[in-house]
Amino acid sequence: MKKLVIYLMAGPETPGLARAAVEGGADIIELGFPFSDPLAEGPVIRRASERALVGGMRTRACLDMLARTRELVPETPLVPMTYAAILEAYGYERFAADARERGASSFILVDLPVSEQPALRRIQLVAPTSTEERIRAAADATDGWLYLVSVTGTTGARAELSPALPPLVQRVRAVSDVPVYVGFGISTPELARAAGDLADGVVVGSRAVEAAEAGADALRDYVASLRTALDT
Repeated sequence: MKKLVIYLMAGPETPGLARAAVEGGADIIELGFPFSDPLAEGPVIRRASERALVGGMRTRACLDMLARTRELVPETPLVPMTYAAILEAYGYERFAADARERGASSFILVDLPVSEQPALRRIQLVAPTSTEERIRAAADATDGWLYLVSVTGTTGARAELSPALPPLVQRVRAVSDVPVYVGFGISTPELARAAGDLADGVVVGSRAVEAAEAGADALRDYVASLRTALDT
């Protein structure tokens, strides 16, 4: 079965939204810890990050949110996704320990090179611009699965899969048998199915955040449409 990863921005309502996403068929929940300068993010997640910060979602509040989410979805992997500056300020070891204690299954640090902080086991990212050396290093170091960035640029919904994706999947498969999940730009059931035909799973961010803004029922229905597409 193809894995479905749903990204949600941290906020007071996120635990309930995560439960709705899991009810809809999500296998893994990414929890965005907001950052003031999210370079990898497109407008939807950037705005969500700004709202979260205005609402007081600093690191400690995000960790508390993580713990509440774990209570509601005790069996679902939860993966905080953020930027290295957050951990620099909090302390890498302290952050990892506190997040694990509250239910984190792994981590994604968008802007931390694979060679830095090797003691922090995390899910690595590769992109169409990644060198063969980078792909090998990321595949060797990654925690469980490899996050394939399907396009060069920021997150955001797109109308079609990038033509750079199939060659990237082939390059990764040539050097590693680690599972590969595709993200950045997956928005519709049709795109999820197409990405799932190439990879082991898909990651949906911006469109999931938009659905979550309409409430738990809307998010559950949206995730269910993705789940159906991946399973048929």
